Amino acid sequence: MQIQNELSKRILIIDGAMGTMIQRRKLEEADYRGERFKDWHTDVKGNNDLLNITQPQIIIDIHKEYLEAGADIIETNTFSCTSIAMADYDMQSFAYELNVEGARCARIAADEYNAKDPSKPRFVAGAIGPLNKTLSLSPDVNNPGYRAVTFDEVAIAYTEQIRGLADGGVDLFLIETIFDTLNAKAAIYAIKKYFRENPSGKGELPIMISGTITDASGRTLSGQTLEAFYTSIRHARPISVGLNCALGATQMRPHIEELSQIAECYTSAYPNAGLPNAFGEYDEQPHETAHIIEDWAKEGFVNIVGGCCGTTPDHIKHIADQVKNYSPRQLPVLEAVL
Repeated sequence: MQIQNELSKRILIIDGAMGTMIQRRKLEEADYRGERFKDWHTDVKGNNDLLNITQPQIIIDIHKEYLEAGADIIETNTFSCTSIAMADYDMQSFAYELNVEGARCARIAADEYNAKDPSKPRFVAGAIGPLNKTLSLSPDVNNPGYRAVTFDEVAIAYTEQIRGLADGGVDLFLIETIFDTLNAKAAIYAIKKYFRENPSGKGELPIMISGTITDASGRTLSGQTLEAFYTSIRHARPISVGLNCALGATQMRPHIEELSQIAECYTSAYPNAGLPNAFGEYDEQPHETAHIIEDWAKEGFVNIVGGCCGTTPDHIKHIADQVKNYSPRQLPVLEAVL
């Protein structure tokens, strides 16, 4: 497995925020609609995943900016590309196509850079977001037993997304920003089911899993500690487990240290550019984020690092430059069970 070979040799760099880079382009409603959706019956501005179809060159260019900055892994622009999430725009029927095109955009960029320098392979991670509906929590405070969606519905939606990403040519799957482990388990189930029903000579694609600690308690939104979260998903045998979003690097550090001590697989971390200010914007400068992540590398906590909300190609370049001379975290030697 090529990515496993690379992980054993060096700390890999994952890209930064797609949304931040799209916002910089100050796109308007007409830009999102393009020609194909110019008469769509609902507003679509803010549906960043739709740009895979209507403005693919913008997405390809953003991928290239991150690759130029030093990213080894780029994430497809498919964070919300499920029929469940696309229902907000009445675009459920386009979920499969959005995933195929999102994977294609990333594939074009990665293949271009792989051709330039085959000695430094770049990988496309199919981004699978947490959904806008949760299996563990009720949206109705007066009815805690109510669920807006069922496990089967979530699994079906993820299966369609996974099929689109696979058909579009991703190298691995990234189940990310997990605040509800049951949603993540539905995604894991969908991936395993997809490969059982669609066997290929290549075998299953690797899975990266990245959770989100939402506050100072060190728990996910659905109430799990980090160790409980890892225990809940380790059966999937992910190539890596990690954390992203919600926290800046300073706040994430103790959790990454803990994860590095319990994970049997590689570890990943891509924090936000600090905490948001009063206007919801991120002020942490690239050299500040990179300095903190360099300390993680020095301590041997990580195998994959990058950025989430508020991070840019400048952040990724600084991170890549700071960690390139450090060895990756070594996998633990597991004792044989007699």
